[in-house]
Amino acid sequence: MEIVLILLGIIVVGALVVIFYVIGAYNNLVSLRNRFKNAYAQIDVQLKRRYDLIPNLVETARGYLQHERGTLNEVTAARNSAFSANAKAAQNPGDPEAIKQVTGAEAALVGSLGRLFAVVESYPNLKANEEMIRLMEELTSTENKVAFARQAYNDSVMVYNTSRETFPSNLIANSFNFTAAELFIVEKPEEKEAVKVSFT
Repeated sequence: MEIVLILLGIIVVGALVVIFYVIGAYNNLVSLRNRFKNAYAQIDVQLKRRYDLIPNLVETARGYLQHERGTLNEVTAARNSAFSANAKAAQNPGDPEAIKQVTGAEAALVGSLGRLFAVVESYPNLKANEEMIRLMEELTSTENKVAFARQAYNDSVMVYNTSRETFPSNLIANSFNFTAAELFIVEKPEEKEAVKVSFT
């Protein structure tokens, strides 16, 4: 009888250890998921600030760039596309497809802004315009904040994904449908090109 009680005690203690581990692993995954969602909220704040600056930038440039309507329209279209993609991703940062869409839209926006800035360089009066200078400084500051927020988000996603993929947490993650999160990486085509060096 005493052996039966000891065995029963061992089984109960073992079951309690497993239950407490499952609860702890589940709560850890919830905490990590909430962390990366909060980190995306910080990206969202900075992107909205940038989206608000772009129309002012385009309107300031419009008076000077009579022959560059295509560039201005491209920036506006890219801004609107990125704004829509970000709104969808902000509703559910755990949706990998939404994050892929916003990173693609952001890459297009960054590319169109780069082309706009290249055009602005050709217009000395526009470059010297105080409003344009202020807007470009604000946009640059916002870009830096976006980069920091994106890094914090990617770090949070990495910790979450690592936790959900390692054994035995992966058993809990799979059982409770903790899906993988997508990194926020904006690919810039110019970063893939080789650096051109000229000594002329």
